[in-house]
Amino acid sequence: MAMIIDRRLDGRNKSAVNRQRLIKRYKRQIKKAVSEAVTKRSITDIGTGEKVNIPTRDVTEPVIHHGQGGVTERVFTGNKDFVKGDQIERPKQHSGQGGGSEGSDSGEADDDFAFEISKDEYLDLLFEELALPNLVKKSSIFKQASKSIVRAGFSNTGVPANLNLIRTMRRAKGRKIAIASPYKKLLSQLREELDLELKKTPADEERIKALREKIKVVSAKIHSVPFIDTYDLKFNQYIAQPKPVTQAVMFCIMDVSSSMSQETKDIAKRFFILLYLFLSRSYEKTDVVFIRHHTAAEEVDEETFFYSRESGGTIVSSALKLTLDIIKQRYPVSDWNIYAAQASDGDDWIDDIPLCTDLLSGNILPLLQYYAYVEINNNGHHALWKAYESLQKSSESFAMRQITSVEEIYPVFHDLFKRKEA
Repeated sequence: MAMIIDRRLDGRNKSAVNRQRLIKRYKRQIKKAVSEAVTKRSITDIGTGEKVNIPTRDVTEPVIHHGQGGVTERVFTGNKDFVKGDQIERPKQHSGQGGGSEGSDSGEADDDFAFEISKDEYLDLLFEELALPNLVKKSSIFKQASKSIVRAGFSNTGVPANLNLIRTMRRAKGRKIAIASPYKKLLSQLREELDLELKKTPADEERIKALREKIKVVSAKIHSVPFIDTYDLKFNQYIAQPKPVTQAVMFCIMDVSSSMSQETKDIAKRFFILLYLFLSRSYEKTDVVFIRHHTAAEEVDEETFFYSRESGGTIVSSALKLTLDIIKQRYPVSDWNIYAAQASDGDDWIDDIPLCTDLLSGNILPLLQYYAYVEINNNGHHALWKAYESLQKSSESFAMRQITSVEEIYPVFHDLFKRKEA
C-alpha cells in the first residue's frame, strides 16, 4: 500500500498553521455547524466562540493503493503449508467496503471529531460572504482620525531603527573614494620614484629617506579617512497620510409593540445582534443607530435596544419619521452611505400604513443605499408586507424577507447581505 505524507516544514507558529489547514479543509462542515449555532445560542452568547463537531467519516486520511486485479509477485516467509513456486489464491472480496466505521455489537462506536474555534474564527466564518450593498465613496472621505503611515523618501536624520543601510554604505563608499583618490594617486607616484631610486647605483640615501617619509605621511592620510561618517547616514522617512474612509450608517428599527410576542421579539433581537456583530466586525467606520417603536419611537443605546421590556401599541410611521429626522440632522447624504433594517410582525394601524409607504417612497428610500424589511410571523403576510410589495417592485434598493422560525434567521440574514458579484 502506497501512502502520501506531507512533510513540508511548518513555520515557528506550528499549531496556528495546522489549525488553519484544518479549518480550510473542513470549511464546509464548520460553516454548517456555525450557522446552526446561531439558532441554538442564547442572545448573550451569540458572538462567542463555538465547539464544532465533524463526523468521523469526514476526517479520514486519503490513501492511495493498488487497484484490484492483475498478477503480483511477492516474497513471503516459508511455512508448512506452502513451498517455493506455489500460487496463492487472491483473498475473496467482501461486500460493504465503505470507508465508514463499522457498527459494534456492544453498542460502542467512534465519537465525532470535536474542536473549539475562537470568537474571531467564528465571526470570520459567519460573515465571510457578506457585504453592505451599494457601498460607495462620498465626498467627505478624508478624516484626520484615520491615517496610514507611508514611505516618504529619505532623510539625513532619524532614529536608528529607520536607518537605510544600503544607501548609507553606498554614500560612505563614495565619500571614501572621493577623499582618498588624490592621495592614492600621489602614493602610487611616490612608490614608483622610490623604486627608481633604489635601482640606482650608487643610491641617494637622502632622497630614499625623504620618499619613504612622504609615503608614510600619505598612507596615514589614506587610513585616516573614516569608515563611516555622520554625513553618510540616510534614514527612511515616514509620514502620516490621511486615509480615505467610506462612511456608512445603519439604522436598526425594531417593533416592540404588544402584538409582538416574546418569541417574535427574540427572533428580531437575534437578527439585529447578527447585524450589529457583522457591522462592528467588518466595517470599522460604520455608525449604528438603534430605534425602538410602539406607538412612539425613540433612539436608544445598544443595551436598551436589546434588553428593554417596554411595550405598547403599534404606529410604524413614528419610527420612519424619527429615522428621517436623524438623517437630516446628523448624516448628510453627500457624506454618508445610509442603510436601514426594519423588523416587525407586520401589524400596523390601517390609517398609518399609507403614511409609511409615502414616507419610504417619497422621503427615505431616495436617501438610502439599501433598506431591508424583515417580517417575523408564521401566519402568512400581514398588512404592512402587502403595502411594501409595491416599494419592492419600484425600488432596487428595497428588499424584504419573511422569517417564520428561529432556524431561518441566519439564512435570511445571509440572503439580504450576501456579497454581490461584480
